[in-house]
Amino acid sequence: MLKLTKKADYGLIALKHLAEAAARDAANGTVSACSAKEIADEYAIPQEALAKILQRLVKSGLLVSQHGINGGYALARDARHITAFEAIKAIDGPLFITSCSTHKGECVQSVKCNVKEPLKKVNDSIHAVLNKITIADMRETAVKTERNESEARAPQSNLVTLA
Repeated sequence: MLKLTKKADYGLIALKHLAEAAARDAANGTVSACSAKEIADEYAIPQEALAKILQRLVKSGLLVSQHGINGGYALARDARHITAFEAIKAIDGPLFITSCSTHKGECVQSVKCNVKEPLKKVNDSIHAVLNKITIADMRETAVKTERNESEARAPQSNLVTLA
């Protein structure tokens, strides 16, 4: 089964949270950072694990950390320019679905393998999809979903207005 690690899940959750905070700040004309504790508490993520993930994202240049009383983490660049692939790679390292397509080279079955090329296509497709999805896309999808859910909960009027 192909799935993201918990670390990657947590990292994407944190990046989306920081994108939402940046959008609120832009609307209010303010600039602020979010602490690891704030994000961990909001999403019930272990704080120590999240702190390590956030540090990896800082080292990779996706986040900036601010020290001091109002310190915390913020996106290093616009959420439209941070991809899911970059985030996952920063947290977990290179993403490969098979051992034959790693950065370490070929496996022992490489010469006789009859699925190497099809699996390479799958791997390349996954990379392409993850490179197309930005943190801003994740935020916008959530906003649309929340809007649709609130519209569905809104009471519907059966009155007809005649003009």
